[in-house]
Amino acid sequence: MRSCVPFCAALLVLALGGMTAQPASGQAAGWTAPRTPDGHPDLQGVWANNNVTPLERPEVLGDRATLTPEELAALQARAGELFNSEAGDAAFGDSVFAAVLAEAQTFSSRDTATGNYNQFWMVDRDWDARTSLVTDPPNGRLPGRTAAADAVLATRAAARQRHARGPEDRSLGERCISWGVPRLGAGYNSYTQVFQSAGHVVLYMEMGGSRVIPLDAGPHVDVGIRQMHGDSRGHFEGDTLVIDTTNYSTTGAFMGTSDGLHLVERLTRVAEDSLQYEVTVTDPKTWDASWSAMVPLKRSTDPVFEYACHEGNIGMDGIMTGARALEKAEGTAGGQN
Repeated sequence: MRSCVPFCAALLVLALGGMTAQPASGQAAGWTAPRTPDGHPDLQGVWANNNVTPLERPEVLGDRATLTPEELAALQARAGELFNSEAGDAAFGDSVFAAVLAEAQTFSSRDTATGNYNQFWMVDRDWDARTSLVTDPPNGRLPGRTAAADAVLATRAAARQRHARGPEDRSLGERCISWGVPRLGAGYNSYTQVFQSAGHVVLYMEMGGSRVIPLDAGPHVDVGIRQMHGDSRGHFEGDTLVIDTTNYSTTGAFMGTSDGLHLVERLTRVAEDSLQYEVTVTDPKTWDASWSAMVPLKRSTDPVFEYACHEGNIGMDGIMTGARALEKAEGTAGGQN
C-alpha cells in the first residue's frame, strides 16, 4: 500500500481548488413521508448502514468536515483498486476509509487471528462527502475518555488474554448475545428492520435482537431496574421519532460504557429510500462530554434473518476446549496460565 504522504497531499491540493460537497440532510425537496393509519410518518422497512464514513475523523484531515467532489471520487477510485479482488483481505467498518487514505503502510483484516473472511463476503459500501459520523464535537472526534473508563477497558482486555474459564470470559459479541445499543458498525450484518403500531415501535437489529419501544408511555422504569439495552421511551416530534434510553446495566456492549449511559436517538425519513439516524450519547463515567453522530440509512429489499450464530456454531466449544488443552500443556510443563 502506498504511503499516506503523497495521497493526503493530493487531497489537500484538491481542497484548495474545489467547493466542499455537502452531505444530504433534511427531507428531500418535494417529497412527503408516507403515513401510518395513526398519522405518524411511516418508518417501516429494512434499513441498512453500509456507509463508509468513519465514526471519527482521521487526524490527517484536520478540521475538514467534508471532502470535495474530486476528493470523494479519488477515494472511491482508490477503494476500487484496493478491494476489487474477491480473494483480497476483508475490510470491516471504518477500516475501508482508513485504508484508502493509506494511514498505514499495509492493510490486513481486523480478523487477523484466523483470516476466515475475504472481500468476497463483504457488502458494497455507500459513500458520501463527510469525513466523520461524529457531528459534535465539531472536530469530528470523540471526547476524551475518563480514567475510570480506561481502567474498565484494561480489565476486560486482561481477562481476554487469560485462558477462558468459561463463556463469561468472552465478549458479548463473541458469545453471539449482543453487539450493543446503539449499533454504529457498518458493512457487516448492519441492518435494522422497523415495525410500527399505534402504541409501539420495534427496532429489530440484525445483530442484537429486538428493541420494543413504547410511544408516549410516561417515565422510565425504576432506577433499580437495569437492562442490557436499557429502558427506551419514544415519542414523535413532527416527522421525527425520538427515543430516550436510560437504565443500562453494566453488561452493555457499547464501547465500554457504564450504567450511566443516556441515549437520545432521532429517526427521520428524509426520502423514499433514506432514513436519517441521529444519536446523542451521554455517559459522564466514560467520556468527558456528550457527543453526537449521524448515520444515513438506506432502504434495502433484503430480508433480515435471525442472527443465531450459536445454532450449529462450534466456535465456543472450540474456545473452551482449546483453553483446557493449553492449561493441561502448561501444567505438564510446570508453567502457569
